[in-house]
Amino acid sequence: MAEFTANVVWQRATDPPEPFTDQRYSRRHAWHFDGGLAVPASSSPHSVPLPFSDPAAVDPEEAFVAALSSCHMLWFLHLAAKAGWVVDHYSDTAVGQMGRNVDGRMAMTQVVLRPHARFADGHAPSRAVLEQLHHAAHDACYIANSVTTEVRCEPV
Repeated sequence: MAEFTANVVWQRATDPPEPFTDQRYSRRHAWHFDGGLAVPASSSPHSVPLPFSDPAAVDPEEAFVAALSSCHMLWFLHLAAKAGWVVDHYSDTAVGQMGRNVDGRMAMTQVVLRPHARFADGHAPSRAVLEQLHHAAHDACYIANSVTTEVRCEPV
C-alpha cells in the first residue's frame, strides 16, 4: 500500500533567544512535503494567543477540515466524471467545530462540508442523484474513513 510523509520542522528562536520554559515561544513552524512544497504552519490563535501563534499560517485544525473537504471533493469529481456529469466548478466552505468528545477530551467533534458544484451547460443531476454522488464520495473518502484511526507516536 502507499505511504505518505510530512516533515514538520520547528526551531526555537535564537536572536534574541527565547527562554522556552516560560511558554513564551513562537509556535510557527513548517510542513514540508515530498513535492518540495513548504507550508507555513502554527498553532491556532484560539489555542495559543498572539504573538506566539501566527494567524496567517495554517493550523492543524484548519488542515484537518481542509483534508476532509479536499478528499471529499476529489472523490465527488471522480464519481461525477465516471457517471458522465461534467463539473465546471466546485467549492466548499467547510467548517469544523471543536468541543469535548464523549471522553471529555478536546476534539474536532463535527465537520460540516458545504460543497457546491456547478455543472457544464446547466446540465445538472437531480437533487437525488447529487445527494447520492455526495454520499458515495463520503463513503469513499480516505480521510473521512480515517478519523477514528489509531495514532501512534514512535519517538526516535
